[in-house]
Amino acid sequence: MKKIINDPNVVVQDMLKGLVAAYPNSLKQVPNTTVIVRKDAPITGKVGLVSGGGSGHEPAHAGYVGQGMLDAAVCGEVFTSPTPDQVYEAIKAVNGGAGVFLVIKNYTGDVMNFEMATELALADGIEVEQVIVNDDVAVEDSSFTTGRRGIAGTIFVHKIAGAKAQAGGSLQEVKAIAEKVVANVRSMGMALSPCTVPAAGKPSFELAENEMEVGMGIHGEPGTERKAIATADDIATELTQKVLDDMALNRDDEVAVMVNGLGSTPEMELYIVNGKVNEILKEKGIHIHKTFVGEYMTSLEMAGCSVTLLKLDEELKELLDAESKAPAFLS
Repeated sequence: MKKIINDPNVVVQDMLKGLVAAYPNSLKQVPNTTVIVRKDAPITGKVGLVSGGGSGHEPAHAGYVGQGMLDAAVCGEVFTSPTPDQVYEAIKAVNGGAGVFLVIKNYTGDVMNFEMATELALADGIEVEQVIVNDDVAVEDSSFTTGRRGIAGTIFVHKIAGAKAQAGGSLQEVKAIAEKVVANVRSMGMALSPCTVPAAGKPSFELAENEMEVGMGIHGEPGTERKAIATADDIATELTQKVLDDMALNRDDEVAVMVNGLGSTPEMELYIVNGKVNEILKEKGIHIHKTFVGEYMTSLEMAGCSVTLLKLDEELKELLDAESKAPAFLS
């Protein structure tokens, strides 16, 4: 295993120390936790927005803490859900009296621990609502989930729900817009290589030099098919078509596109994939309002990509375009 780390057992703590050091004017860490919050949190009268999960998906989730997006991110150990106590600390840290909204990816540990934290907060008199993101069209159930997994589409939920909260939306209004995003966002990914969890010291799975895994999860969970590596156009076509097959998109509809790298894929390759995605959508008469290409939801050093489409209306476009000052999503 080759990694630029100190001790495999404290990689998350070391990472968070460096993150706050990079953005001291906008981020802070709740003492004795793995919770990153906005420097100005809690904000009186504003709905607090909290997300999180296992680390290893950087810049998710702490990179999305900032004005216009999250108020806090809870960082579990690598590929491990944060504990209920950690989530509860995040809820308390951002509670400005208007309630707290949780964005949860659909993984069994995350759902269970965030819901346990909700019970603690409710007992403390803090109003809490949530949404569960399940944008992955590849598989219905996996070793980590009941139902579809939450992957890169989660970033659109962070952005749009965050913009609604920043604009003064109530807790129920933030919940409604987040549910609207979840209902209209779909993703699918593929991998060319595995990743190595620092504490494990060996790859999470194996792929031959000429193989790729289609439909795998962001923790290296098995996908729908392992087959010979294809061209960028073929990969883009397969991922995009699977996403389109699961969406109610018509000619002249508008979408946001995200071509997301999983950690080790050069931008050159992501832009090649995006070119084909763009071509496919134009051929179908689907208009692209905005495109995002880069690393948004990674899997350590895994090579591969995912394609996400979000069907837009005027409300979603306005919130997607709203200003964000989160380090990983400046706009």
